[in-house]
Amino acid sequence: MATARKGRELFTILETSADAESSTVCDSQDSPLNLSADVKWFEIPYRKPDSDEEDGVREEEEEEEEAAEEDGGGEGENGFTSTAAAAAEAADAASFIAGGGCNIILVTGSNGIKHDEEEYAEDCYYSTSTNCSDTTSNDSDIDFSDLEEEERRSFFSFEDDLDEDCTSPDFWGEPDQVIAIEPFSAVSGPQHSLGDDADTRDYFRILFPDSLFEHMVEQTNNYALYRQRRSGKSDPHWHPTDVREMKAYVGLNILMGINQLPDIGMYWASDIFIGNAGFKKTMTARRFEKLTQYLQLCDRESEPVRGERGYDGLFKIRPLLDVVENTMWDAYVPNRCLTIDKCAIVMKGRFSPTQYMSSKPLRKGLTVWMLCDSRSGYCHRAKIYLGKPSEDEAAACLGYRMVTSLVRGLEGQYHHLFMDSFFTSVPLLQRLLRDGLYACGPTQPGRKGYPEVLRPRNVGKLSQGEFYQCQRGNLIATVTRDVKVVSCLSTNCAPGIVGISPGRQQRETDGGESDSMDGSGLSFGVPRPLPLLLYQENMRGVDLCDQLRECYQVGRPCKKWWRYFLWFYVNLCIVNAYVILRESRGGTPPAGFNGKQFTQRHFRVRLAQQLIGDYQGARGMERAARKRHADSPIEYGHRLERMSERSRRCRNCTNKGLRHESVFGCKICNVHLCRGGCFSEFHK
Repeated sequence: MATARKGRELFTILETSADAESSTVCDSQDSPLNLSADVKWFEIPYRKPDSDEEDGVREEEEEEEEAAEEDGGGEGENGFTSTAAAAAEAADAASFIAGGGCNIILVTGSNGIKHDEEEYAEDCYYSTSTNCSDTTSNDSDIDFSDLEEEERRSFFSFEDDLDEDCTSPDFWGEPDQVIAIEPFSAVSGPQHSLGDDADTRDYFRILFPDSLFEHMVEQTNNYALYRQRRSGKSDPHWHPTDVREMKAYVGLNILMGINQLPDIGMYWASDIFIGNAGFKKTMTARRFEKLTQYLQLCDRESEPVRGERGYDGLFKIRPLLDVVENTMWDAYVPNRCLTIDKCAIVMKGRFSPTQYMSSKPLRKGLTVWMLCDSRSGYCHRAKIYLGKPSEDEAAACLGYRMVTSLVRGLEGQYHHLFMDSFFTSVPLLQRLLRDGLYACGPTQPGRKGYPEVLRPRNVGKLSQGEFYQCQRGNLIATVTRDVKVVSCLSTNCAPGIVGISPGRQQRETDGGESDSMDGSGLSFGVPRPLPLLLYQENMRGVDLCDQLRECYQVGRPCKKWWRYFLWFYVNLCIVNAYVILRESRGGTPPAGFNGKQFTQRHFRVRLAQQLIGDYQGARGMERAARKRHADSPIEYGHRLERMSERSRRCRNCTNKGLRHESVFGCKICNVHLCRGGCFSEFHK
């Protein structure tokens, strides 16, 4: 063990070679939280400096303090030297490190750790319980009706956390304290009473119940009448819809995400290579267009105007949110590791909360904050971004309010949350730790409360694998360099633990294997502190959910913003239902499936077929009857008669590429036909 400087012992450099690493590697069964079995991790204990060196260091420290007082200078916060001195010593420490082995820099003081390695290993406890899928019912205690009031309470709690003065010099200390991590023992996994004979429609009904279809039918019929009253004329092509037709309509939208065509009219094209016979049999293109035109989820006549009391920016989809948010939460009890992140929804219409993100693949879209399971990608809760709050203080703690809103109901269950740098802050992690929740994630080093000594201007230039740490109880602040300098905060990681993840397989050079390769042919990269390893292993829940959701889109682009959220939640319910089926059945496909593997594509096709069922619109039944009785159409009621006062194009001539108009036609087939031979030719 060597020190970075002889004057003041700011940094302790622990040099570990390959032999030391192999001797300190821990068993996989005692591995920290959710780490891969391929990750080699080991603990670097703190050791006291020799007594002679310690006495000499203390004498030199006293002399420096007296000299500093005479010069009018002083130490920086938390007992460290000022910024310039700390930067100089950090630069000396970085220049002191030589190549070879694994060099780790840890922020320590003259005290060191006060217990031996065995006691430290006993006191530092990690939960090793695995995620469960066989569960019992657990009712949710979440109430979404008072969300705004809860956000206001979270905002005041944010102010209370800031009053704890996390920027004081005495707030952060040396990383030599034992942390306490309570085990996660809650029952988790899917919650339903479906048997082995349940099919895809039954799992989808858990999240999207039939009552929502009934509500959609009621509001769609009411909105059609409302539009006709406002325009002062009736729509001759509209007739009230029902639940069977609405389910078939949703099923067709699901199939459009699997069989994607550039234009919606191509599904009903007469070309045998483009048109879809199943779509034509289910309903006509005009009927599908009318359902899309009048589709509605709320009572538009009672919608409050902006500025009125009770105004809700999400009024158009509020009935959907009230149902789906509760069903998603109740259908699956959260596992131990959860991910909080945002996803973007591509939008072509106009909506004030639409964000422009130049650095993202989807530059313009709607933002939704999501709480997902880190392993399966199941979405437990989603919160829509409605724009920047009017108050500057409320806008500053947007990430704080979003996280506290997403995790309501998980207090005291010791979940582990992983989030990105937009959310992570010292007040937030203190609040979560007080509520019985652990968290980990990167952060911005310039945020209030982050240790001053770990900021880039004080740390200096780091080499790969080096890291600094400060601690306050369970709260650990870390700065390290991997590909670039990363700052992070965590409450579920003990200080001084380093892991080495397997890298890519390297090619043989000069006819021999590389020294960094083991017997399996895998190369191990630079060591990383435990917070970064946990973040890398568990910060993928929202990304996995997005992958499953983006594979097959539901719905078509339009100018109405609320339609994007409607199809987003329908798609989210499909993904969640697929996750529940997969975990409940253990990979066993539903009865009647003959394939090798039941994928999400099979789930969606099967769900759409069950939603459509044997439904056939008026045109589908007419075409079936016309095909059965084409020999004698007059015998079955088909006759040429006057259709209307206004002439329209003859359907038979249109099919042949000609343009003729007629006021006559067949009322059963609901088509205009010429008085000549078009009637008999069309019915053949």
